[in-house]
Amino acid sequence: MVRFTVLASGSKGNSTVLSGGRTRILVDAGLSCRELFRRMKLSEEDPATLSAIVITHEHQDHVNGLAVTARKLGIPVYFTEATHRAWMRWLAPRRPMTYAQWLEMCRKQTAERQAEPESETPENELTEDTFDLAVGNSVQSAATAASQPAASHASGRPPAVKDDPTWLPAVEYFRPGEPFSIGDVCLSPFTIPHDAADPVGFVFSSEGVRLGFATDLGYIPPNVKAQLHNLDLLLLESNHDLEMLRDGPYPWPVKQRVLSRVGHLSNDATAEFLAADYDGQAAYIILGHLSENNNLPELARVAAERALVGRASLLTNRLLLAGQHEPLSSITF
Repeated sequence: MVRFTVLASGSKGNSTVLSGGRTRILVDAGLSCRELFRRMKLSEEDPATLSAIVITHEHQDHVNGLAVTARKLGIPVYFTEATHRAWMRWLAPRRPMTYAQWLEMCRKQTAERQAEPESETPENELTEDTFDLAVGNSVQSAATAASQPAASHASGRPPAVKDDPTWLPAVEYFRPGEPFSIGDVCLSPFTIPHDAADPVGFVFSSEGVRLGFATDLGYIPPNVKAQLHNLDLLLLESNHDLEMLRDGPYPWPVKQRVLSRVGHLSNDATAEFLAADYDGQAAYIILGHLSENNNLPELARVAAERALVGRASLLTNRLLLAGQHEPLSSITF
């Protein structure tokens, strides 16, 4: 059985549970861990059975509960490498340091190593060669730490959050355009246009069922259109009504961002895709990531229904709207 449950969809948090065979995946973790677990239980999904977390991009409404959830469950998190690095920079921004401060830090670290009993160099002797070697080791250590930020401590125990807020039980990388599998689910990630480090959408496949997932994209380019066909379910963004956004309370720079080609899909853009490029094969179409300030569910629904005129039936193109404050009823195949 394949099961698809949208726990939340909107600017305050996004998360979906996908089950296929014996595998259960959490797609994005934009709510707090407590709220994610509460909504999963409301949807008769057991958090303890999650196999992995998959992240589409690093914006806060998609990763807010990521670290705590992964640690509590002890499960791996799948990112693109660029998304993982961007998430770490957001969670633990580096403290600015001058070159002089960096040199002094290297000297102190070298002096501490010289003071260790095993050292063959007198603790008060810090030669130029020794200092150069220490600086090189410091740079190499920093590079290693940056490339392996999720590694466990030597003790095997996770570090305290205050010491390393980016620690995760395990990290796995994937690349857009390269399908991979998690248990019984095959994932085909594809690049989407959004103002994030390396944002992706997915086509999930399991037991012969194909599920398309594309939110947070400023427009629908040809590569995305090519992915969103021959689906049994399509979750597609319908973020804003153009007039509500233009007349709404957002500052003009924010409006420009949302309207840009790396922003979010309007109701009109989604409807245009459904009318002109969608193949009409999905049993369910779910409209997601609706703005609470710049859209109304009725406006999104009407725009999509007009685009689907003549296609809706008991077997195909049943239109659903995912909300922010309560989970959508689970869909099973």
